[in-house]
Amino acid sequence: MADNIFLPAYGGITRYKEEYDSKIQLSPGLVVGFIIVLIIFYLLLNFLI
Repeated sequence: MADNIFLPAYGGITRYKEEYDSKIQLSPGLVVGFIIVLIIFYLLLNFLI
């Protein structure tokens, strides 16, 4: 049986910036609140229609 030999494709040459600076900064609380509002809106639409 042949041994499995893994050749490194790029070996970590590609390096990404540690911290990506986004133009839109959203706090985690805002995202959770928005998701809760969407769930309530969805439930209201299902019960009213």
